Amino acid sequence: MKLFIQIPCLNEEATLPLVLAKIPTAISGIDDIQLMIIDDGCTDRTVEVARSLGVQHVVHHAKPMGLARAFRDGVDYALKHGADIVVNTDGDNQYPSEAIGELVQPIVRHEADIVVGDRQTAKISEFSGFKKAMQHFGSWVVNKAAGTHIPDAASGFRAYSKRSLIQLNIVTEFSYCMETIIQAGNKRIAIASYSITTNPKTRESRLFSNIFEHMAKSGGAIIRSFLMFKSNVIFKWAAIIFGVLGLIPIIRFLALASIGQDKGHLQSMLLGVALLMIATVCVALQIISEVQRIQRRLVEDELERTKEIQYSAPYQAIWAKQDEWDGFATVQEGSQPTQPKQDGAAA
Repeated sequence: MKLFIQIPCLNEEATLPLVLAKIPTAISGIDDIQLMIIDDGCTDRTVEVARSLGVQHVVHHAKPMGLARAFRDGVDYALKHGADIVVNTDGDNQYPSEAIGELVQPIVRHEADIVVGDRQTAKISEFSGFKKAMQHFGSWVVNKAAGTHIPDAASGFRAYSKRSLIQLNIVTEFSYCMETIIQAGNKRIAIASYSITTNPKTRESRLFSNIFEHMAKSGGAIIRSFLMFKSNVIFKWAAIIFGVLGLIPIIRFLALASIGQDKGHLQSMLLGVALLMIATVCVALQIISEVQRIQRRLVEDELERTKEIQYSAPYQAIWAKQDEWDGFATVQEGSQPTQPKQDGAAA
């Protein structure tokens, strides 16, 4: 079983040695451990430091692309090179590298496909009371949207199985953390939590300038991810609420009309009709969103099959010939490029 440990980096030459120093060199159930950094537009000596400390793989971005894109590109590279498990940790040494061995064990034992490191945010001294409350509330919202029970939904210290990574599709541009939990919950991917203790803070976050920006961007990511799976539920309840509100004034008008007191109450009828029209529109939108949800599931099923082929062993032989800038050596004149051998094909 091959484990890739990926570390997204943006100018982490000072802290990267701390991260790499305690990464275990042997883990129970793991045969091969590969180290990888994602150079997200670094302008310092991060890449040189990484190579000097034994990092075997580097994924390059010419300019900063953000954490979600760094995670997605790192996962793509790892799966192309035969990863069975991918662990993501940060380059600022926030997470305990020595805990990676225990973090992956639920996947090794086939008890879970995703394991999230629980930072136990209530115990982090650097977090203010307000930030702790918002972290707890944010995790509660994510768990409600996903149907999960993850204490620290914002934690970036995670382990993913190959199976889960093939099923997940990252579309957000801010952070993958919330999105992957909501997708995992709605796709019935087994997800677990493992308690960790964070290291002392080394620098301020580069993802956001203040907690309010983080809340706004995280909230947007949660809403988009929720709408991917549950937009039909929103329109269903909207139709029910507007339908009930519309019936109340209409029933009132009809009751008054039955006893000859309908004069002066035409506004109730008009209000009721307007609300029922809104309810009808919501029913139509609910039907459309349900059809789109089914279509998205069919598209994702097809994408999953495509990924299984793309990351299969025959194609890994091709990806192994890529250089670190995603280029291939020029095929010599008169020779034919190697094609992957398919099951059942002639040798």
